Amino acid sequence: MAPLIDQAKVTMNDASANILPSPQKLILDFDHPKKPKRNKFAFVCAILASMTSILLGYDIGVMSGAGIYIKKDMNLSDVQIEIVSGIINIYSLICSAVVGRTSDWIGRRYTIVVAGAIFFMGAILMGFATNYAFLMVGRFVAGIGVGYAVMIAPVYTAEVAPASSRGFLTSFPEVFINTGVLLGYVSNFAFLKLPLHLDWRFMLGIDAVPSIILAIGVLAMPESLRSRLFQP
Repeated sequence: MAPLIDQAKVTMNDASANILPSPQKLILDFDHPKKPKRNKFAFVCAILASMTSILLGYDIGVMSGAGIYIKKDMNLSDVQIEIVSGIINIYSLICSAVVGRTSDWIGRRYTIVVAGAIFFMGAILMGFATNYAFLMVGRFVAGIGVGYAVMIAPVYTAEVAPASSRGFLTSFPEVFINTGVLLGYVSNFAFLKLPLHLDWRFMLGIDAVPSIILAIGVLAMPESLRSRLFQP
C-alpha cells in the first residue's frame, strides 16, 4: 500500500510541475506597463493655445523700457507712467470674470481668436497714441485681450490634452508668459536706437503681429469636446 501512495505523490508532483510555471518563468514573462504614446496633434494644439500667454508676458517686459521713452515723449509724471504700466492688470482681471461665460457661448477656440483680435486692436491703438488719454484707451483694449488669453489658454489645453500628459501640457502657459517677458526685453533693445517719437511706438505696436498670427493659427485647431457640450 505504501509504495502505491508514494508513487501517487510522485505522479502528482510531476503533474503540478508541468502545469504551474516556475517563479523565474513568471518574472521573465511579466510585461512591464508601456508608457502611453503622446498625441502629437494635442501637443501642437496645446503649444499654440498656450502661446497666447506671450501677450501678457510681452506687455510686462516691454513696458519696463517703453515707459521711459513714453515719459520723455509725452512729458508725463512718474505717477502717470505707473498707472499706464499697471492698469492693464486691473483691466485683465475685470475681463477674466466673463471669459468663462463667453467661452461656453462661442467655444474655447473662438474665444482665443477673439482674444488675439482684441489685443491686436489694443496694440495698434497704443502704437498710434498721440496723447495720454489715447494711450490709456489702447491699454484698456489690450487689457481685455490679455484677460481673455490668460484665462482661456489653460482651459483649452486641459480639455484637448490626453490624461497621460495633461499636467505637463497645462504648464505651458506659465512657460510662455516668461518667454513673452524675455521678448519684451529683446524688443526694448531692438528699437532702442530709433527716434524718441518712434521707439516706444514700435515697442508697443509690434505685438500686433504675433497676436494676429496666433488668432489665425488657432482656427486650424479643433474645438474641445467639453466645450461643445456647453454650446447652445
